[in-house]
Amino acid sequence: MIANLVQLAAGEEQNPLIPPGPELLVGTIAFAIVFFFLAKKLLPNINKVLEERREAIEGGMEKAESAQIEAQSVLEQYKAQLAEARHEAARLRQEATEQGTAIIQEMKAEGQRQREEIIAAGHAQIEADRKAAAQALRQDVGTLATDLAGKLVGESLEDHARQSRTIDRFLAELEEKAEAAR
Repeated sequence: MIANLVQLAAGEEQNPLIPPGPELLVGTIAFAIVFFFLAKKLLPNINKVLEERREAIEGGMEKAESAQIEAQSVLEQYKAQLAEARHEAARLRQEATEQGTAIIQEMKAEGQRQREEIIAAGHAQIEADRKAAAQALRQDVGTLATDLAGKLVGESLEDHARQSRTIDRFLAELEEKAEAAR
């Protein structure tokens, strides 16, 4: 091939695309030296750096996968804790509602008891007032009846024991008539 090129070059004028023979030979030898140097020295270093990068990337991916798995487990734990906290909050709300209901029932019962006490005290007061009024009425009616009877008879009926018996009998008859009318 080189010989053909040389003949072509000798027969014709020099083609600018085809270099002269000695220059071609020197270029080929220089190319071989550079290729040999690159293949023996530079290429192993490049392969070593590329291998380190590949290992770093794979290690990073493994770390990322393990971090993602760990993050997923932390997320699951968080969700479980959140569900547990929600359950606890619901339980506490239920307990508070139950306690509130119990307190309301206790207050109602206490209010009912106090109401009953007030009513009983009122009835006792009314009964005491009624007895006092009945006693005062007996005395007043007795005095009026005695005065009226004394005026009718024309004599004074000041005998106290007789007066009391007459008044008691009269009032007892009135009470019997009132009860019979009910």
